[in-house]
Amino acid sequence: MFLHSLGWLGHIYANWQSQGVSQHGCVTSLTNGETTCLVAFIHPEFAISNTIQLLKANSSKWINDQRKLRGRFEWQRGYGAFSVSQSMSDALKRYISKQWKHHSKQNFVDEYLSMLSNHQVEFDPKYVFEQEIVA
Repeated sequence: MFLHSLGWLGHIYANWQSQGVSQHGCVTSLTNGETTCLVAFIHPEFAISNTIQLLKANSSKWINDQRKLRGRFEWQRGYGAFSVSQSMSDALKRYISKQWKHHSKQNFVDEYLSMLSNHQVEFDPKYVFEQEIVA
């Protein structure tokens, strides 16, 4: 399901901004695409996993409380987090804003696995996604 196509992604983004800033000192910048991407400046006092859990929990609660879907909404269990230097943050935001266009040529799974390989991140593909990916 692509959240950007449902028309209420702006509400989730606003929720992330208010909840992240008030509870974790996190400033969010942008969401978009086949996957939900977030550029966040997380205060070093907080673990990335705790901040992601907060943002997912609050947005899931909002979606379900507002009955935006017929069934119950839940985010996938995992997430990817990458650090980017401040000097590259504008380039990253530009990339994310056009990610839907990029994903019409290369899907998210292939792009993600390629990115891990290109940056020499060791991984076992069967643990990267909920479904087993055979490389």
